[in-house]
Amino acid sequence: MKSHTRYLTMHVPARMDFVNITAEVEDEVRASRVQEGLCLVNAMHITASVFINDNESGLHRDYRKWLEELAPFDASPDRYHHNRTGEDNADAHHKRQIMGREVVVAITGGKLDFGPWETIFYGEFDGRRPKRVLIKIIGE
Repeated sequence: MKSHTRYLTMHVPARMDFVNITAEVEDEVRASRVQEGLCLVNAMHITASVFINDNESGLHRDYRKWLEELAPFDASPDRYHHNRTGEDNADAHHKRQIMGREVVVAITGGKLDFGPWETIFYGEFDGRRPKRVLIKIIGE
């Protein structure tokens, strides 16, 4: 069995944003030379996410609004106990929990085996500093 690992470094200037990383993941699948297998893409930070959905700007605006309604940014220690430790990013931890940590995509014929409209995104919820994304590919 082959194994291929790559780390992307994400630096998102906004506090919350979504970055299409599909092309980078596809590049790594090609580099791995795996024809049949699995590709794991994992946000390696507890205030970031990796998820699959449609690459549609209205949906991304809806996500931003919905996530902000569910876990509004509030740096004060009044709303979130986590912020009483000196942090200001409790909302980002909640948003990551909702959007998920990772995705696994099948590799068939040397390519990501997506359904219609599926795209891989990195979700940032406490940006403005570098964070890593793991791409791990295994198979034959």
